[in-house]
Amino acid sequence: MPTKMRLATGDTVVVLAGRDKGKRGKIKLVRTAAGKVEVEGVNVVKRHTKQTPKAKAGILDKELPLPISKVMYVCPKCNLPAKIAFVVKGNAKERVCRRCGEAAERPVKG
Repeated sequence: MPTKMRLATGDTVVVLAGRDKGKRGKIKLVRTAAGKVEVEGVNVVKRHTKQTPKAKAGILDKELPLPISKVMYVCPKCNLPAKIAFVVKGNAKERVCRRCGEAAERPVKG
């Protein structure tokens, strides 16, 4: 389990390893306890579903979670993969891009 969750929902990330290596996408969901993230358009698999009273039968595309270690934050200013540092300013901690020093704002959920 990661000690610090540096990535947040809405951050743009690039995939570092696996069949989707090099793809970019936004984080849809962060599973802190499992140390995994779901990224839009990455790690997509086919899900065969049976017909139920609520849903039709068919083949659906589903995004599976990736380990956090397989993705890296992409800084919006320098548009390159970068690590994130935490800087204390006053009483608040702020996320900062280690490559360019620009503040990485927490995306608004929703």
